[in-house]
Amino acid sequence: MCEAALRHAERLSAPHNVGAAFRSAAALGVDAVLVTPRCADPLYRRSIRVSMGTVFQVPWTRIDPWPASIELLKAAGYLVAGMTLGEDSIPLDELAAQEHPKLALVFGTEGHGLSAKTEPMLDVRVKIPMAGGVDSLNVAASSAVAFYATR
Repeated sequence: MCEAALRHAERLSAPHNVGAAFRSAAALGVDAVLVTPRCADPLYRRSIRVSMGTVFQVPWTRIDPWPASIELLKAAGYLVAGMTLGEDSIPLDELAAQEHPKLALVFGTEGHGLSAKTEPMLDVRVKIPMAGGVDSLNVAASSAVAFYATR
């Protein structure tokens, strides 16, 4: 189990996805949410409504500068795991089985995933194995799956 779990949203532009991720974070015991400067505002009305008010329950802050602040997370003892479809990604089950005491999960933008500047700074790349010819889940769904698997 993670003593400290952070969820980081990189450039999520859709307020409903930010709200849904906050709702999952609250429901599944995520300790805090970090959002990049270009991420949609969690206090935007649509984000609040979709989150069912959990944006006021889960501690959160903007992390800036990004992605340079990844080094701060690492210095604090966090394993920084990025959710990505990259070829060198490990399955989420494998990450969860490792039981890291401090884990920071990074989720990318809805269409393009993690930025080219963020990718090389990650400690590990993680994917959710898919079936039925589906290549990925949207960021709100994938964050819920990852929070559950690593709780």
